[in-house]
Amino acid sequence: MEYSFKTEVRGYELDSYGHVNNAVYISYIEQSRWKILQQTGLLDSLLTKGLLLVVTETNIRYMRELKLFDKIEIVTSVKYDAPYLVFNHDILNLSSEFKAAKAQVKTLLIDKERTPQDIPEELLAIVN
Repeated sequence: MEYSFKTEVRGYELDSYGHVNNAVYISYIEQSRWKILQQTGLLDSLLTKGLLLVVTETNIRYMRELKLFDKIEIVTSVKYDAPYLVFNHDILNLSSEFKAAKAQVKTLLIDKERTPQDIPEELLAIVN
């Protein structure tokens, strides 16, 4: 299953070169993951159980620049690679129809004591 999150490039996300600062891409993909957890109802479930999904690794390949007011879509697929839940993100520029970046984010589920936990079945349900 693929998930989609759309947004637009805002002025405060630009660097001195007039394109989106590289660190902002992390914010885009993070917001995409939060939306997936919200839309699937998993956010409430994890919070109720006292579990946290934390990022352990992020890899981004920047391909084309994004500029002010570009319409963008983050298309995300999820896979389980024990013990990680891996999010693969494509950041697409809808204004000019090209892929601006792709990213892979490894996450791990932990409890309040910061002990790694098994991924529950309801969380695995969002996996392709």
